Order: sequence, then structure tokens, then C-alpha cells
Amino acid sequence: MKYVPSRRLIAGVTTLAIAAGIAGVATSGPAPDSATASSHREAPLIAEDPTADNTDLYAFRDKGSPGRINIISNWNPAEDTAAGPNYHTFSPTARYYIKIDNNGDARPDIQYRFEFNKPATLLFLRKTIQTYKVTKITGRKSVTTTGFRTAPNNVGPRTNSASGAGDCDAACYRRQADRAIKALPTRERIFAGQRDDAFYGDIGAIFDNLAFRRGTGITGGGKDFFAGYGVHSISIQVPISRVTRKGKPTIGIWATTERQKVLVNRRTGRAFTRWVQVSRIGNPLFNEVIVPTTGKDVWNARDPHNDRAYFRHTQRPMLAAAINLFYPGVINAPERNRSDLSAIFLTGLPKLNFTGSVKADMLRLNTSIAPAQNENRMSVLAGDTAGWPNGRRLGDDVIDIAIQAVAGATFTPANPNSAALGDGVDGDDRPLLGEFPYQQDPRSGFENPKGELKP
Repeated sequence: MKYVPSRRLIAGVTTLAIAAGIAGVATSGPAPDSATASSHREAPLIAEDPTADNTDLYAFRDKGSPGRINIISNWNPAEDTAAGPNYHTFSPTARYYIKIDNNGDARPDIQYRFEFNKPATLLFLRKTIQTYKVTKITGRKSVTTTGFRTAPNNVGPRTNSASGAGDCDAACYRRQADRAIKALPTRERIFAGQRDDAFYGDIGAIFDNLAFRRGTGITGGGKDFFAGYGVHSISIQVPISRVTRKGKPTIGIWATTERQKVLVNRRTGRAFTRWVQVSRIGNPLFNEVIVPTTGKDVWNARDPHNDRAYFRHTQRPMLAAAINLFYPGVINAPERNRSDLSAIFLTGLPKLNFTGSVKADMLRLNTSIAPAQNENRMSVLAGDTAGWPNGRRLGDDVIDIAIQAVAGATFTPANPNSAALGDGVDGDDRPLLGEFPYQQDPRSGFENPKGELKP
């Protein structure tokens, strides 16, 4: 099918192509690290603050320990492990949260707050291991545990070597990363540090106004933009009994970032600070694809229980209109009355992961559904109910699932043409680890897979 551009896009039919616009940062603190292009730059303000930018959130039952779930949240898009001398780290002036709702009101019943210290410097290099503390907040009760250390960035065989002799290979780095797995007094296992980005997709084609490289995208031929890039990750493995209520197996999960904002009392002139939310993520692609550009910064600052305002955007998705503009007469995506999308993103699906009438963008996981022994990347669309939108596994092809859902795969009646859409990338460029924290080790910065050796 020939790609057909349209000038009407400029008039605001879709936000997909302009979601990476930038503006000034609203919070105080040191200047943010320079940003790298990524689909995760979903809102103007957070695009200027990558260390606070939530990129992806995952939640799934553990195959090896099915009585536990894994929650993985990533920040700082498109990290390059060779990016010295100021290597990527968690921001010491931010607070990172993973939040869980277990009664359906879209308010946090359990929160994990992570606060990181500034890494030390060595000669002209900034070291990458950070100490940090974790505070678990349950209602009015909080327990803080200190003394944790992140895994080091995979800078190279000399930097990662204890002797500096350049003898730290991949197995050596794997052992160092494993040492960063620790346990909280409340029985959770945690990990924090740099990881290979498990998210995959042809971002170059998608953000070029859905210009799939081969037809409508389902027949392959895509390029994984995230190959070779990393993220900073926080992973938690927790017993299901610690996060669910009796008779309520489905939980809602989201992650946020806070920074301090300077306020001035107009009457006294006295300045003071308070923590404000600057980024959040629940379902993948919600802010990028569903929320209009003018509302993206507001959405990042809001809590999920205020998401009713976005219901109308799920009912009339702009991406469906864009699909029909760029591929006229081929897909025929339904553009109105999209209660299926409202359920996927805002309430959960009946008989799958419904949490109640409160409309909120949360990643909903029904913990009573057993892990699939043979996972299908298309998850629920392929009959595999253990994947997104029921939680999200690291291998779920959320781009293909989402674009087919918007095109009408979940509409009643289902649109048979929706299955023709995809970005041509069906999996990550690297295999996942077989155990916690599951995301693969980042590539060595010394190897620099994005370049070639010169003769």
C-alpha cells in the first residue's frame, strides 16, 4: 500500500508526529542532562528533563515463583553506555515512585519511594554506582531502608575491572549486576541500575507520520530504534499476598517522578520548596497517543484518579483518524464511540482486569491469571491473557497491539483490517535474562555497537 501524506495533519488531526516538542522546565534544580531522541519524550516539559522521564512500566507474574509479581519501571530514554565522562545515573535531586492501588479507587495504597545519592567522581570521570534508600509507604505507615547500591553502568572492561586491567568481560559484569539485587525487610527483592532497554519499535517510521517501511507494517522490515540503548531501571519482586486484598486479585500500578519546586509567599516574600510530580506512566503509549499535545504536561502532573477528563479522547482517538488519513480506504479504523479503548486504558476489561468505575490510566494486572508458558507477543489479541493490557511483560509487542486495537481489533464488531498494521519490529534485539531483574545487561560502552571500527 502506498503511503499517502496529508496536510490536514498539521491542523491537529493527530498528536503522534508532534509529541516530541520541547519547552522550558517548570521545576527548580540543576540543569537537566542533554536529551536524546526517543519516543519516550512524550510531553514538552519532560523532554527537557530526561533523568525524570518515565519511559516504560511492566508488571507480570513470575514464572519461576508464580506467587510473586515483578514490577519494572524505567527512566531516562536512550542512554548510551559510552556517554562519558558524565555517565547516565538516577538524579540525586528527584524522588522516584512505584505506586499500587488495590481497591479500585485509583489512589495509592502501597508506595515505594526511591531516593539516590550523587555518585562520586574519579579523576575526570563520574562514577556510576549510587547509594540509595527505599521507603515503603502503606497508608500512614512508612518504613525506610538505607545502604543499597545500584549496579554500575557497563562502561567497559577496564572501568568495570577491580584491578583496572581490562579483564572484566560480560560474565564479570553479570556478577557485578547480580550483587545489586537486595531484599527489603518486608520481603521484596529490589534492583536499581542501568539495563538494556527492553522496549522495541521502529520509532523512526512511526513518528514519520506512520510511514511504515513495508506496506502497512505487519510483514516485517522495521528497524528497532532502541537497539543498543539503555535505561535506568528500578525493579521490584513482591509476593502477591503483599499487594492484593482478599477477593480483589486485580491491582492498578503506575510510576511517577517528583522534583522540588520553589514557591514564594506573595504576602511575606518568603521562599519555600515542595515536591511536585513532573512525570508519570501507567499504560504504554497513553500520553503519547491518546492525550492531545496541549494536555500532555498537565497529564504528567496529575494523579490517575483525575483521569476522567481523558475519557473523551479514548472515545474519539486521534490515532484512528490518522490511520484513515494516511491509509485511506485500507484500514477503515472506527473513529467514534470507542468504549473498547476506554476499557483498555481507563477501567480495565470485564472478565480480565476490570477494577471498577473510576476512570484512571493504570497498568492493571489480574494476579489470579497464571503466567503463560509460551508467551505470544500479541498477548490478549492472540488469546494470551497474561500479557498487556493485563499487566505488561517485557516481550509484549505493545506498539503492534495498541495500533491494531486503535484500528478496531477490539471494537464490536471487530475490524478485520486491523491485523494489517504493525511497525515491522516483532522483538527486542537481545534476549531477556532468565531470572530477576529480567532486563538484559546493557551493552558495553567500549564495544559501542552503533559504530564501526575504522581501518
